Amino acid sequence: MNSATNTSLTNTSLKVKMATFDLRPTVRRRMSAGLWYVVAVGAIIWIGVNANWDMLATQFANPEVALQLWPTVVTIAMANTIWYTLVSFTVGTVFATILALMKMSSGPPRWFAIGFIELFRGLPAILTLIAFGYVIPIAFDGAKIPGGAVGAGLVGLTIVTAAYSAEVIRAGIDAVPKGQREAAASLGMSENTTNLWIILPQAFRIVLPPLTNEFVTLLKDTSLLYVLGTTVSTRELTAFSRSWLNATANGTPLVVTAICYLIITIPLTWLAARMEKKYAVKK
Repeated sequence: MNSATNTSLTNTSLKVKMATFDLRPTVRRRMSAGLWYVVAVGAIIWIGVNANWDMLATQFANPEVALQLWPTVVTIAMANTIWYTLVSFTVGTVFATILALMKMSSGPPRWFAIGFIELFRGLPAILTLIAFGYVIPIAFDGAKIPGGAVGAGLVGLTIVTAAYSAEVIRAGIDAVPKGQREAAASLGMSENTTNLWIILPQAFRIVLPPLTNEFVTLLKDTSLLYVLGTTVSTRELTAFSRSWLNATANGTPLVVTAICYLIITIPLTWLAARMEKKYAVKK
């Protein structure tokens, strides 16, 4: 009797201890979040105490150097960055749509699209730019792409954009319900007409969020144009900051251009998130 009683008490005690540590998921999440907050606050305090703020301000937040950049950092560098991005993205998206349709077809067009997409998705973007800027003139006896270094760079960025966006658009086309094609066929619409007026509009609505992310990626990839060389009037943000960094021997230009990038990219990423959420609700 005593042995059975002791065993029962032991089991009860173990259950009580296990129940004590068996926290609800919400409690565990709060404890985990609280731990992260403690770590973050501790890191901020450590940085605040140990960082050399005077040196950081002199080297990376010098108002005199920042004033020298104004207004050309906006009127030339930032404007060029946006312009290069818009041109490459617009032409690249059109080319990507053609590639997506080719990949979904059969025969030689399909294999051409697959080879093109895999090639330029597999190569680093900087190598593609170098190929169009330096390799092609050597291979074709000095032939140059119109627009000089900037023209070659835009062609390279367009090709890279087309390769990446083609897969995004293809996925969007696949996501359109098959009933849409069947309904169009029942009305006597041709395949090309169906794709142009029925399928593609719905596909682009689906892929707007990932295409916006591709736009942001492309905007940052414009920084690779420096490898082809730029003039004072054709510099984008990164080339602009590099030239001023060398001229002033100060890191403030890097911070200023970083802020310019964030002014552009943060609203775009917020917009992509909003569109993705909106689509998810209606899905």
